[in-house]
This record gives sequence, C-alpha cells and structure tokens, in this order.
Amino acid sequence: RTLCSPLPHQPTRHPAMGNKCMGSTVKTAGEQKVAGGAAGSLAPVEWTDNILLLSDSYKVSHYMQYPKGTQYVYSYFESRGSDREGWTEVCFFGLQYYLRRYLEGVVVTKEKIAEAEMYYADHFGDGTTPNPAMFYKKGWEHILNKHGGKLPVVIKAVPEGMVIPCKQVLLTITNTDPECFWLPNYLETLLVQVWYPMTVATNSRYQKLSIHNYLEKTGNEGWAIPGGSALKLHDFGFRGVSSVESAAIGGAAHLVNFMGTDTVASMLCAHRYYGAKKAAGISIPASEHSTITSWGEKGEVDAMRNMLEKGEVDA
Repeated sequence: RTLCSPLPHQPTRHPAMGNKCMGSTVKTAGEQKVAGGAAGSLAPVEWTDNILLLSDSYKVSHYMQYPKGTQYVYSYFESRGSDREGWTEVCFFGLQYYLRRYLEGVVVTKEKIAEAEMYYADHFGDGTTPNPAMFYKKGWEHILNKHGGKLPVVIKAVPEGMVIPCKQVLLTITNTDPECFWLPNYLETLLVQVWYPMTVATNSRYQKLSIHNYLEKTGNEGWAIPGGSALKLHDFGFRGVSSVESAAIGGAAHLVNFMGTDTVASMLCAHRYYGAKKAAGISIPASEHSTITSWGEKGEVDAMRNMLEKGEVDA
C-alpha cells in the first residue's frame, strides 16, 4: 500500500495533509513541540499495568457469589476443538509471556488498590452516585499485607511449543491461600489471551506441515537451515494486527515454526520473555513502493541498478 508516489527529488508528503501534519513539528526528544505549535516537553504516555483492572467487570463482584465456606477454586483451560477438518491438535504457546509480563512478582500495591477502588465505585454507580460496594478492597489488601503484593496462585501448564490433542488440559490455576478462592477466575480474563499466540502457533504449524508435504513431493533434499521450511513462510504482520503487543506475541508464536520475519517486536519478545540469546528471526533488505516509485515511471531500471550497486558496496 502506497501513501504517495513522489516524483524524483520531491519531498514525500501525505496527499491529504499538505506540507505540514496538523501543525506538528517533528524534532528530537528534547526539542519536541506539542501538536498545534504549543511549546513544551512531549513524551509518550505510558500505560501502567494494574492487575486489579485487568479483568472483566462482572468478575469484580464474584467473590460474593461463591458458596459460603469456599476455600479453593481449581480451574483449567483446554482447546475445545476446531471446525477445520484435520485440525485436531494445538501448539501451546504464549503463557510465559503473560506470566512474566503481568503476574510475576509484586503486582498489588496500595496505590493500585486505591486506583481500582476509585474506578470501580464510579463504574458500578448509576452515572451520578458512586457504588463502592462491589469492589473487594478487603481481599486485595489481604494479598498486599499477607503476601507482600504477590499473587497466591499456582499455575501449571504443558511445555510451550508442545503439540497437544484438542480437548486436553493445557494449563491449570488454583489459589494457595484459602482466603483468595476468588482470585483464580479473576485472572481468567488475562490468562485466556493465551489463545491468540496459541492460534498463531497452531495455524503456523499446520501451514508448515503443508509446506513440508509439498517440499517432499517436489524432491527437496536439503532440510537443514536455511533449507527446508525454515524460511518458507515470512511474517509481515506487524502492520496488520491490533497493537504492538499483538505483533510481539503473535510474531513470537510464528517463530516457533519459522525463522523468517519482518516483525521486529517479535524478536524483542523472544529475547525479553523467552531468553533468546540473539535475534530469533531472519530478514533481508527489500524494497517498497516508495523506494521504487521515487525513481519515476521511467526509472525502474535505475532503481534496480541502484539496489544492486548499493548492495555490492554494503556487502
């Protein structure tokens, strides 16, 4: 997809925006100006994770709904199957990312409890009057005071990357403190996000099996990297997913089966959350519409010559 097709030596600009972008001036981090021309320091707005707020609203009141005397809740996740013929297995992947990213260590603090108390009071109110009764402040303060802000749960799972038949347990979670029986399923909302990387890894694996099949049928004999299927399916999905995080974890799931990727975030995910010692994916120099069309309609040969010559110098 091309935003614009500039003539040679003309500045590139989005056709709908003119020469400026809504009054913004792009400068280095220490010199940035706010959109519209107002001077000041402009920095990214960071998202601070609050585990108390990473759940569905209806779960906030579930602590009141369990039978009196409940002490432990043991929950499990499974793949219920696929409507695609022959897709009878899943490739389990992604749990370690969510554990290390959101659940590991001290995740409950008095500041986060206060923030959740404020939001939920308004959230469960009628639009004019807050309703603080739904939020289980006492339960979260118990976790903070007794467990130092660490979550009293045990999560068990099959090894990541393992192929498991559908309708089999993939992971389980239970509480270790009887006062926190409500906690395992409070975390469900976050934990079920593992379905996304699992789906990518599973889809990717079935494509790999198909590629293997046709490589064999067409006489392939070199299976060692970089031969075989290692670089036969390339991930260019960064721009097509919903967020940077989706690109990272979904791209890492692709790397379970293949090595080719242009999704840089996937390699950072593999390094930071899975201990990869070096870049887990491989790519090559490549062109795009803007680099070719900038040579003009009659300059295609010159564009090819430029890439070949620059490639020789850089090599």
